[in-house]
Amino acid sequence: MSNAPTAAQRLAAALKRHEVHTIFGQSLPSAAILAAEDLGLRQFVYRTENAGAAMADAFARISGQVGIVCAQNGPAATLLVPGLAEALKSSVPIVALVQDVVRNTADRNAFQELDHFGLFQACAKWVRRINEPARVDDYVDMAFAAATSGRPGPAVLLLPADMLSEAATDDPKRTAALGRYPLDRVCADLDRIEEAAALLNKADRPLIVAGGGVHLSGAATELATLQEAAGIPVMTTVMGKGAVDERHPLSIGVTGNVMGKLAPARHLKAMIEESDAVLLVGTRTAQNGTDSWTLYPREARYIHIDIDGQEVGRNYEALRLVGDAKLTLQALTSRIRASRQRRAPIETVIDASRRRHDADIAGHLASSASPIRPERLMADLQTVLTEDTIVVGDASYATVWIAAYLRALKAGMRFLTPRGLAGLGWGVPMGLGAKTARPESPVVCIVGDGGFGHVWSELETARRMRANIVVIVLNNSVLGYQKDAEDVKFGRHTSAVRFTGVNHAQVATACGCRGAVIDRPDAFLPALREALSADATTVLDVITDPDAYPPITLFDDRLETVRIAARNAT
Repeated sequence: MSNAPTAAQRLAAALKRHEVHTIFGQSLPSAAILAAEDLGLRQFVYRTENAGAAMADAFARISGQVGIVCAQNGPAATLLVPGLAEALKSSVPIVALVQDVVRNTADRNAFQELDHFGLFQACAKWVRRINEPARVDDYVDMAFAAATSGRPGPAVLLLPADMLSEAATDDPKRTAALGRYPLDRVCADLDRIEEAAALLNKADRPLIVAGGGVHLSGAATELATLQEAAGIPVMTTVMGKGAVDERHPLSIGVTGNVMGKLAPARHLKAMIEESDAVLLVGTRTAQNGTDSWTLYPREARYIHIDIDGQEVGRNYEALRLVGDAKLTLQALTSRIRASRQRRAPIETVIDASRRRHDADIAGHLASSASPIRPERLMADLQTVLTEDTIVVGDASYATVWIAAYLRALKAGMRFLTPRGLAGLGWGVPMGLGAKTARPESPVVCIVGDGGFGHVWSELETARRMRANIVVIVLNNSVLGYQKDAEDVKFGRHTSAVRFTGVNHAQVATACGCRGAVIDRPDAFLPALREALSADATTVLDVITDPDAYPPITLFDDRLETVRIAARNAT
């Protein structure tokens, strides 16, 4: 018998070389997982593959390392698709290890055989199959390079079950570690940076828009330095939230389609629209972040920093600064002149806007009503946040409540939301992935009852894997965003938007976690503090007002008009 390692052992060694220490999996591919565990790699065992992909995504966002997720071929592989698609749109590096059928049974209708190339090509940057044990290191390195270079994203390696057990007689002696990102930091063209600096220096009303690419690049410090040195106001997309300290006198907060009534940035819309030079950093200029491409000023000159040249100028013709945000911001800041004369009036406008918003929202923040107003919950939550707290939101209203009514306490504070595709059910597993990446940080996960219903089973995962998070369920027995959007668009809604009541605290205790039902606003903050100090995952099932909705521009005036008409009709 050969003393050579198996392909599975070679694969595990390659993962360890790339500084992988956690794999999100559920046993399969078994040969690879066994070999990885033999080398000390931890398997974080999910209950469902779609949740596992979301865990790997959040792990990558927080750790700065590639997220690794594993799955069986066939139906299990199909459940990876939503998570990988989110990672692709959000530029998050994941390597998916997917078992494939034994090679000599391919195209013979083997058990759970599927065209995995066809399956993954639309949701991954790169898909390959390893057919020869001698090529394991080659393909693993290619997968990591694909995931972490350029615009990050998911890569998929297909692993035939029989190949993993065969001897890998080669010894490639590779030493490269490619598991962190950005893999290759490349600064934008210096001549164009000079041009950009000149444009910003002479602008009367410059503005910076920060997207999720700031976090992916680890460029929050550099952005904050530019904000302070140049005296330029910064607004963010939802994914860019936390890129700057939102208490800074030049921070506008989250803008885009979350600037409806009672939004913190609502009174700054005129200032945004009057900007004459706009620096876009790590943003796709997508629909929600631009309020359907209506918010940004038409006459402004644009400068766009992004690692993906195809995103630069996609929706706003711009001076192209294609490169890593961290390095490019450093180079740009060194060429910017501070303008105290320009800064003072801008700070005055932002301060006045904040005071006006405080007056607008005061009633909701102090509301003693039951069912509970979500604005009140956000105000109470803000009092216990620390700079190291990671706030995770599910898609739909949960994301918008966070974006609008929580404040980043430092540049680089993390707020994770699945905004690439905004699929329901990803909040809790993303919370578990974030906790795995940074176990010393408190993780608070805000979800609606609709999204939470997708992933109740992962509470058992949280308990078993000792990943303690606080889950706040906004329980209004309604698919709120869906109902309200239908009412605005059609004047009525379908029969699918309401649920019967569920006691999510009992679901939690049935899984061995802590749970409490909160039906009075004054009970929330004490329960939250207790949950943050508890040595267990806690679900706070908060009974919230089904008529409450966050400040989404689409709903301004229209939703209330529909509701009044419905009341009058009855």
